[in-house]
Amino acid sequence: EGREELRHSPEPCTKMTMRLRRSHSNSQFVDSYICRICSRGDEDDKLLLCDGCDDNYHIFCLLPPLPEIPKGIWRCPKCVMAECKRPPEAFGFEQATREYTLQSFGEMADAFKADYFNMPVHMVPTELVEKEFWRLVNSIEEDVTVEYGADIHSKEFGSGFPVRDGKRRLSPEEEEYAGSGWNLNVMPVLQQSVLCHINADISGMKVPWLYVGMVFSAFCWHIEDHWSYSINYLHWGEPKTWYGVPSFAAEHLEEVMKKLTPELFESQPDLLHQLVTLMNPNTLMAHGVPVVRTNQCAGEFVITFPRAYHSGFNQGYNFAEAVNFCTADWLPAGRQCIEHYRRLRRYCVFSHEELICKMAASPEKLDLNLAAAVHKEMFVLVQEERKLRKALLEKGITEAEREAFELLPDDERQCDKCKTTCFLSALACYDCPQGLVCLYHMDDLCKCPRSKQYLRYRYTLDELPAMLHKLKVRAESFDTWANKVRIALEVEDGRKRTLEELRALESEARERKFPENELLHRLKDCLGQAERCVSEALGLISSQETVPAPALTVEELRAFLEQMNQLPCVMHQIGDVQALLERVEAFQAEARAALDVPPPAPGALQELLERGARLGVEVPEGRRLERQLAQAAWLEEVTATLRSPRARVPLPVMRGLIQAGRTVAPSPAVDVAMAELQELLTIAQRWEEKAQMCLEARQKHPPATLAAIIKEAENIPALLPNIQALKEALAKARAWIADVEEIQNGDHYPCLDDLEGLVAVGRDLPVRLEELRQLEVQVGTAHSWRDKASRTFLKKNSCYTLLEVLCPCADAGSDSSKRLKWRQEPGLYRLDAESLGLSAQDLRDPGAVIVAFKEGEQKEKEGMLRLRHANAQKAAPPLPGPGPPSCVCGQPAGPGMLQCQLCRDWFHGACVAWPRLGAQKPSPAWWEWDAKFLCPLCQRSRRPRLETILALLVALQKLPVRLPEGEALQCLTERAITWQDRARQLLASPDVAGPLERLAALRHRLHGDGDGALREASRNEQTKVRGIWGLENGDAPSPEKNGPLPSELEALSAALPRLQGPVLELAEGTRRPLEELMMEGDLLEVTLDEAQSIWRLLQATRPPPLALFRLLLELEQAERRGARARGRDPERRRKRRAERGDLTPLAKEELEPKRSRGPE
Repeated sequence: EGREELRHSPEPCTKMTMRLRRSHSNSQFVDSYICRICSRGDEDDKLLLCDGCDDNYHIFCLLPPLPEIPKGIWRCPKCVMAECKRPPEAFGFEQATREYTLQSFGEMADAFKADYFNMPVHMVPTELVEKEFWRLVNSIEEDVTVEYGADIHSKEFGSGFPVRDGKRRLSPEEEEYAGSGWNLNVMPVLQQSVLCHINADISGMKVPWLYVGMVFSAFCWHIEDHWSYSINYLHWGEPKTWYGVPSFAAEHLEEVMKKLTPELFESQPDLLHQLVTLMNPNTLMAHGVPVVRTNQCAGEFVITFPRAYHSGFNQGYNFAEAVNFCTADWLPAGRQCIEHYRRLRRYCVFSHEELICKMAASPEKLDLNLAAAVHKEMFVLVQEERKLRKALLEKGITEAEREAFELLPDDERQCDKCKTTCFLSALACYDCPQGLVCLYHMDDLCKCPRSKQYLRYRYTLDELPAMLHKLKVRAESFDTWANKVRIALEVEDGRKRTLEELRALESEARERKFPENELLHRLKDCLGQAERCVSEALGLISSQETVPAPALTVEELRAFLEQMNQLPCVMHQIGDVQALLERVEAFQAEARAALDVPPPAPGALQELLERGARLGVEVPEGRRLERQLAQAAWLEEVTATLRSPRARVPLPVMRGLIQAGRTVAPSPAVDVAMAELQELLTIAQRWEEKAQMCLEARQKHPPATLAAIIKEAENIPALLPNIQALKEALAKARAWIADVEEIQNGDHYPCLDDLEGLVAVGRDLPVRLEELRQLEVQVGTAHSWRDKASRTFLKKNSCYTLLEVLCPCADAGSDSSKRLKWRQEPGLYRLDAESLGLSAQDLRDPGAVIVAFKEGEQKEKEGMLRLRHANAQKAAPPLPGPGPPSCVCGQPAGPGMLQCQLCRDWFHGACVAWPRLGAQKPSPAWWEWDAKFLCPLCQRSRRPRLETILALLVALQKLPVRLPEGEALQCLTERAITWQDRARQLLASPDVAGPLERLAALRHRLHGDGDGALREASRNEQTKVRGIWGLENGDAPSPEKNGPLPSELEALSAALPRLQGPVLELAEGTRRPLEELMMEGDLLEVTLDEAQSIWRLLQATRPPPLALFRLLLELEQAERRGARARGRDPERRRKRRAERGDLTPLAKEELEPKRSRGPE
């Protein structure tokens, strides 16, 4: 309850430092309620508690005693005495000692608000700030100091609106706002604003002021200077809370404030003009003062009206801009304000009389409404001036001097009594030159005789009425103009004006700046209608020479002519429009007559349509003419299409005719033609669907059925695409059958390629062909044989085709660099069939294949000899390091290089498959070890045995199809058998048979002993292993008995130094044929036992290749170590597969790119 009383306390806050009080809860409590005078605590209901010091007093102990407990705040005599002894505080705001930038002020303001309310600034409700603000205003104990950047001159610090000051270039958007009337730099000087007639830049009135606020920063109750309008724009920031009192309640507010704070107004009568007084709006409303309230947010304007008191405070950090402006309706309020200032003896910002007279001196520059308002003010001013000067004459003052008051500073022409700025007249004294009073205070000038006093005037009493008359003429010029416009628009005198006369009236309104009004709008509408009518009439008349698009209907033309006749102005084009209407009506009559004659001639209809088009007016008969002409043209097109004997009608043409017929107006002839077209289209579509079903059906029809369908469809006079397609399919089927019969009845079996082509064509035909199934079976059988042959010859992931493997490599003479180049440029590669000189047609001729194969054998042999000779010139082995490319990888030579036994080229061990000694069962005869290495370019296939190839040939003989691979396989078999015969003859010769027998005896002896150097080395290397090749009976040891596999490789490596050779000697004449035959055998892609025998015999005549053995063992050891590291042991896996009975694992498959050998 005490807080509510405090809130409605009438005491205003006049401390302009804005020391707003902040409450702190009192932690002291009263221990006992005892009266400070009588020291008794009885009669609690009459015990008073001081709101200042918490002392207790009985109401009957006070001097003088109180009859009852007072309401509201009560203070004891001690507190009242202390308050009276405090020095008085001066009114006004204290100037801050610290200077801020906009950023630093904002940081300070936000930090203050966040700290005060203990929450982020944007989360503080406006209601809470408002409640706290008025609590602080009404509190006596608490002071809170805030800072307010108020009344900042925008000329010095810049405006928040764009300004054309030449300091920087404005953007197009800023240019628009720089000239906008809502720009506060522009609003005071707009043409409708009175302030634009004041030359001086009055700060705060004509020049905007800036306001940078923080929470609790306030502006006290006040009205604007001269009771002018004010406009405030909040650019950005937190809201600004406003309180306003209407102008009719301004005096009531002043009375309430004087009543509640009389001592303040006694010392300062113009207290409310000093912006230092705040009073709670609730208090004002409690005394009957109407108060309104609003929160101004960023981007919003707030406008105050003349003599409307307003106050408020800021909710937080924000930036606003404000200025004053005065409109014509302000002039009476401005005059009343001067009278009010005179009573309060308050200085004026500008002279109201001077402003009125300056506007009256140039009435032609005034807005019409402003001229009327100035005329009223000037009339009052002149009457008052006459009365004052008459009173001056009555007092005997006759001396007068003209004075240009507008040239004097304001402080030299102010009344000494009321401080009003004089302009029209003033009273002065010759003996008291410093004295000056207005005529309202003529008795207060000085004590000198009247003869010493004289009148200083700006205008004579004759000049003022002249100025008044000019204003009247300006104000009444609108009535004269309005009367002329009314007579012209309503044709009151019976005479229509010309367009020039109406334009002159509009120009007069624009030049005299008449305000927008109904008559001016009517005049502009009339002129606009007249100009449009003239323009349309000229367009109609000029278009008669061409063929324009119809612009008007007949009814619109009549209405247009009526509109021209009703306009209050003279237009010379009315006669031309009338003549046009007569020609249109004549054309209508002629068109109706032509349409009534059955049947109308197309030529006559076309001629009438062309004439009607030239009129430029749309007539109803024109549509009928167009419909009749369209019917005739469509029927003629249908007749020409259906009756033409030279060609059938395409279905799209037929559909187009039907679609066009739907747009033609109905008639009996049109209906008959449409029915005929529709029937023909239905029949054609039915046959098209039937043909489509035959073309797309899964169950194909025999040729006889299709021929019957095509024969029936021939009777339809329409072009049927599906029937045509079916006819073409039947022709293709018959041609296919003829091709099959020709191939089947030929001298040779047909080639697989031809059969595949026939099968592919037959499958695509929509005809059931009985021969197709037989051909498919033959092709399938041939493919099965080819797949079996491919599995027999080709390695896994081989880059060669079966035909390439079977044919001799005719370009085997290419060197390594050439092969590497082909590896990098696959486009240079040629098939072996192409290298043999065989074309696709040659592959169909068995004789050509055999001849080319024989020639290719010789080329392959010669090329390999050249290649061996070229590779023999290289270092053996090549030195590691930079050098020419080698191997299939195309990289320089490195360690661990293997030499091919056929081409004599060198390869990296990591890039090719090599013979594995550990995977074999090497006998003590080292020349029988399988250490022969052929590179991937020489050994292109699996090289099956001859028996396997013969089985393939037997299956080939059963095929009724010829394959190029079959021809090549026959040639390869003949070549292998021929070589086998030669090898057997050579091996059976006395020069070779004897060495073979000796070699066999040596091998038998080594196997029979079982105690060779290798077994001794194995015993020395690893005592757990009894022998390298087996136990005492010669069987191979198992991994379980002899330990891990790497021990075998280590035993072999240890035994290598003890190997001796050569074990045989052959004469040069015997060895050379064997070597040539061996090379030819290595070129064969077939495995023969004779080749193995020759190779062993030649090996025995040479020293043991220890370097090759060591390299192969090192490569295998490295491979096994890598496999163990990866958790796989390839050797163990091979042995397990062998024990399970699987096939012997094949050697490592070559994945290198496909290459061939050819000459440079």
